[in-house]
Amino acid sequence: MDAAQLDTIVERYPGATGRVLGVLEQVQRRAGYLPRDALEYLARKLAMPLSELYSIATFYSFFTLEALGEHVVTVCMGTACHVNGAPRIVERLERLLDVGAGETTGDGKFQLTTADHAFSLTSARCFGACSMAPVLRIDNRIFGYVTPDKIPAILRQFDWEGNHHRNY
Repeated sequence: MDAAQLDTIVERYPGATGRVLGVLEQVQRRAGYLPRDALEYLARKLAMPLSELYSIATFYSFFTLEALGEHVVTVCMGTACHVNGAPRIVERLERLLDVGAGETTGDGKFQLTTADHAFSLTSARCFGACSMAPVLRIDNRIFGYVTPDKIPAILRQFDWEGNHHRNY
């Protein structure tokens, strides 16, 4: 994003209340993520330390500092999903999408994107669909009662082709 686009976004939020969150949300909506150069510019424009802006951007789970893939696969890691197999879901997705090296199997937040930028694999704390655990979301579609064996068929609904990925 260029300076003029960022200035236009900042001008939409003249008041202090909700200004930073509103600006960051609009930047992410336009760019798809929060680029570092945009954060540096906004820190100067909003007269705040870059570290403070970065802290806000990394505190809220809906912001991302990296460009996401065309399809975002989010695995619920809430208690019900975790005890019903979410770590195995993540492990299978890592292999099928050829991302990660096992570092995502915990319940920590992660974001991994395929080399072709077709898919990003992320996690969330809870979707509020505990009765269907384990649950995953691709873009805005929720899938419940997921097992590792169901994942290839789910991914194919989003133009995934298993023969292009190793460890299928």
